[in-house]
Amino acid sequence: MLSPTRARATLLAAGAAVAGLLMSSLAAGPSAAADQTSCRPDGLYQTPGVDVPYCSVYDADGREKMGADHKRRVIGYFTNWRTGKDGKDAYLVPDIPWDKVTHLNYAFAHVDGSNKLSVGPDSADNASTGMTWPGVAGAEMDPTLPYKGHFNLLTKYKKQHPNVKTLVSVGGWAETGGYFGPDGKRVDSGGFYSMATNADGSVNQAGINTFADSAVDFIKKYGFNGVDIDYEYATTMKDAGNPLDHTLSNGRRAGLVKGYDALMKTLREKLDRAGAADGKHYLLTVAAPSSGYLLRGMETYQMQKYLDYVNIMSYDLHGAWNEYVGPNASLFDDGKDAELAQASVYSTSQYGGTGYLNTDWAYHYFRGSMPAGRINIGLPYYTRGFKNVQGGTDGLWGKAATTDCPAGAGLTKCGDGAVGIDNLWHDKDTNGKESPAGSNPMWHAKNLEKGIVGDYVTDYGFPANTQLTGTYVRKYDSTLVAPWLWNAQKKVFLSTEDEQSVKAKADYVVDKGIGGTMIWELAGDYQWNAAKGQYETGSTLTTAMYDAFKAATPYGAKRSTIDLPTQAVNIDVSFGQFPLGDSNYPISPKLKITNRTQATLPGGTEFQFDYSTSAPANAKDQSGFGTTIIRSDHTAANNIGGLKGDYNRVSLKLPAWQTLAPGASVELDFVYYLPTSTPSNWTVTFGGKSYSLAGDLARGTTVVEPGTGTNPTPTPTPDPTGPTPTPTPTQPGGSCPAPAWNAATEYGGGSTVSHNNHQWKASWWTKGETPGSAGQWGAWKDLGAC
Repeated sequence: MLSPTRARATLLAAGAAVAGLLMSSLAAGPSAAADQTSCRPDGLYQTPGVDVPYCSVYDADGREKMGADHKRRVIGYFTNWRTGKDGKDAYLVPDIPWDKVTHLNYAFAHVDGSNKLSVGPDSADNASTGMTWPGVAGAEMDPTLPYKGHFNLLTKYKKQHPNVKTLVSVGGWAETGGYFGPDGKRVDSGGFYSMATNADGSVNQAGINTFADSAVDFIKKYGFNGVDIDYEYATTMKDAGNPLDHTLSNGRRAGLVKGYDALMKTLREKLDRAGAADGKHYLLTVAAPSSGYLLRGMETYQMQKYLDYVNIMSYDLHGAWNEYVGPNASLFDDGKDAELAQASVYSTSQYGGTGYLNTDWAYHYFRGSMPAGRINIGLPYYTRGFKNVQGGTDGLWGKAATTDCPAGAGLTKCGDGAVGIDNLWHDKDTNGKESPAGSNPMWHAKNLEKGIVGDYVTDYGFPANTQLTGTYVRKYDSTLVAPWLWNAQKKVFLSTEDEQSVKAKADYVVDKGIGGTMIWELAGDYQWNAAKGQYETGSTLTTAMYDAFKAATPYGAKRSTIDLPTQAVNIDVSFGQFPLGDSNYPISPKLKITNRTQATLPGGTEFQFDYSTSAPANAKDQSGFGTTIIRSDHTAANNIGGLKGDYNRVSLKLPAWQTLAPGASVELDFVYYLPTSTPSNWTVTFGGKSYSLAGDLARGTTVVEPGTGTNPTPTPTPDPTGPTPTPTPTQPGGSCPAPAWNAATEYGGGSTVSHNNHQWKASWWTKGETPGSAGQWGAWKDLGAC
């Protein structure tokens, strides 16, 4: 998570480009029992041969069960460092509005030096497992548990609120590439960067396996419902992420996306197997960037298929890492963003006039590959701000002077960030000095707005007689859906959130069918203390979201907006060979089509698919396949006030002279602009019939051999692009005439092998699946003893 409480500098660049994707060729493999499969969310990968207990979490429409009064998610990040032991404001488990939230993400665990998930060694000072709070009402430990700290209290309160799920969040800005030791000093262990990716850019599968195994053990030990990965960031963009990690991360850029993808796949499969053994589905989620710059270097986030849902960090869109003054988390674009205007985004035809530094754009990016209900938008309960702002309207879209960046920020010039009383939740740079950022909890911002100096200021080093300079006037832009405070005397601009903006964003979530909201972080919410005459930590904003959601219609559980064929075929489509980093514009990835069926695809075979309106409707190919946009849900010349629809639909055809035999592939050069996630809702039409593609993992489709309707299976087959399984010794074939099965061999549909003195026939393409291991739903059909 982009933490305002840890030293960091966010990189947001104006030049954005198309990002590519790798769309999984074949999908989740054999179906689980029919009652469980019916609960699988649309597009979610299922581990081959595993009877995943989806119905423990999802209903028969694939929607998450969260309690009768929770139609949408309210996910709150709860941090481990607001313990009160430092004399500053505490935010403990009893302070959480348990009846208003649906999920809690515990921030943060880390990847330790042995590639295992950890919160540090057990001790009385460990906030997670050892600390206690004597005399604090509601913070009494549950003596039946073998651990103390926050984990004890989370488990205790979950018993009282059984519909609330908890996930352990791993990483964050400060602990993606290292972690903080018990002495508070950072250990530069490599974290996610070295755990998932080797120095030569290859996938570190051994490190990934170690981490994933430890994650399963961890959530079982402490009673969590899943794992939330906050890897910041697996992108090819140079100097992205924490500057303290650049020495390590920059050398691995070319392999980070592959490592991230392998990490998510491995976690999904190990969590699925653990869930099947325990009779409950374990969640896997991520905190995902919203910056077009970062997403540009993440291909097109192909790992989304392994996630129960994605939490978009749709904040930190503007801040003191540069001089352009704007909202922290605007919902929409208004066509006036000074940073985008400076980069000619509004005037360059290839961008389609699309402003991409807003929540709506980020939502549509992920909507390209996921149902709306598997997406949650982020809301910040903290401010970002500048001082000495010149121009703009009450500071909005003005500029702050450029100044030297805080030590360790990794940038050359920064904007003039607000400091002092306007920067209560400030970080410190590597020299121990205040990092100017205008970072405050919302309760402090409300006091500034009302001209109140709260009694807590002495805890932050200010004298009790502190006086405010100037007045902080609340401003609001209804097009952006963004409030801010403007102090004309100090020329201070603080971007905020309050009831009006949160209610508007909640209405947006309901209207779009979005799964819900994610909050960074709960401790920034506010309430009015009449006795003291000041705002303090509370739950006003979280309650506003809960109230907006409790009577809402169910969220959108279907990815496609059109009716797709119910029969699917094994034709693999993937986008690859992406240029890296700043070479990644315009994007011309290779679109590779591989025929995994037993039918020859004739010339003129038509493929159609959707890609998100986060990218303009100007995609094309350069290989004679006649790529055409046949429908665009957004036809306006810009996206002021929001994108009007979800998809651009594309048609392309095999040239008339070209056929595609079984097992053969064809590649074409593809070009499109601005990032979009995995193209979805594919169809292929030939021989007078249209089919879906198995790799889409769509609910309600059956995999068939084209033209025959045979070999039905409720879910697609294993992904051959994933990590190669370790070969297992084959069993003697006895007198069987067929060759012995081998885990490392690819078998097409109809292939026969011998294994355990039985003869087996492959119903479809398979690799690595042991004959008989998946029962009647597996790839192998038992032909009897031999």
